[in-house]
Amino acid sequence: MNAAVTAPEGSSVFGTGGRDNSRLFARLPDPFPMYRGGQLHQAVVAYETWGKLNAAHDNAILLFTGLSPSAHAASSPNNPTEGWWEGMVGPGLAIDSNRYYIICVNSLGSCFGSTGPASINPATGSAYRLSFPELSVEDIARAGYETLRSLKIERADTVIGPSLGGMSVLAFAAQFPRATRRLISISGSAAASPFAIALRSIQREAILRDPDWRGGAYEHPPATGMRIARKLGMMTYRSAHEWRERFARLPATAIDPPESGPFAPEFAIQSYLEVHARKFVSAFDPNCYLYLSRAMDRFDLAAHGGSHVAAIKRSAVEKALVIGVESDMLFAIDEQERLAKAFEQAGAGTTYAPLDCIEGHDSFLIDIKRFGNEMRRFLDEK
Repeated sequence: MNAAVTAPEGSSVFGTGGRDNSRLFARLPDPFPMYRGGQLHQAVVAYETWGKLNAAHDNAILLFTGLSPSAHAASSPNNPTEGWWEGMVGPGLAIDSNRYYIICVNSLGSCFGSTGPASINPATGSAYRLSFPELSVEDIARAGYETLRSLKIERADTVIGPSLGGMSVLAFAAQFPRATRRLISISGSAAASPFAIALRSIQREAILRDPDWRGGAYEHPPATGMRIARKLGMMTYRSAHEWRERFARLPATAIDPPESGPFAPEFAIQSYLEVHARKFVSAFDPNCYLYLSRAMDRFDLAAHGGSHVAAIKRSAVEKALVIGVESDMLFAIDEQERLAKAFEQAGAGTTYAPLDCIEGHDSFLIDIKRFGNEMRRFLDEK
């Protein structure tokens, strides 16, 4: 159900109108202070909702996304197109819209409706580009918190997030004690690992060194840099085991337009990476990517209390579910185990679910049944 129908009277919410009225916007406080300095004016967060807010306003689930998705997590009557977590969010599913009012926010700094580097700066009438203030995971979390407040929701039942979203739920809980009763972190991190930092730094360098980037003032996207960045990411989002099973040494498939030359792709895995890279270039803004990528590197939960345990204890989260994947090389399984132990040491009722999926970091997008079962069990607990 659309939040335009269920939002309380007087909330600072507005829709887009037109054929797709599933995407709504929350106006953030003006000015909106940024964690690392600076502020935004007339900033908004794009979001979508499923389900209905109850009279007590205590059945809300706030869903944060990974780096690249929009707020369209699942289809709805207002937008029947498939969402990025189709099969997980909706009536009778693991995140059940018959029970909960589910709010999925597009990250602040992204390019799918929320204010970010590609948005118009109201002070200049031009895109922010690199004049956008430094972005942090804390800012993404605060924007989600303010979205709840715009809907007159003082406390969420549960906050949920995968990948970057897993970082965002931790930042949310640390900054806003008692603002959620429960928390689900999926393949996230309390602090970026050296491997993840190194990988993302190379991805950013590929964009920064593309001549078409032009110091962020590009007229045309730096496609070569973006393609390389995406291909590097895809290699870490999945596992070598899955690549062997899916592609082996099968020959390259046809791509339109085809790649040519003496070193054109010869294997199916190369075609797969190229197709996904091209889609990313056409869908995502390069400056937004750079800002979000750097924000992930800089996040450390220990900044909110001196240690991960202290930050979690301060949050007053009652229960937590931490899900990790053994084949995930980007957000390694030992990171998930340490995070779960930190919740235990902080006194939260903690469930740790290490899954043996072969799809690597992207398993939460693919193995819907296994992840759904873990979340359903957790959400069914009182």
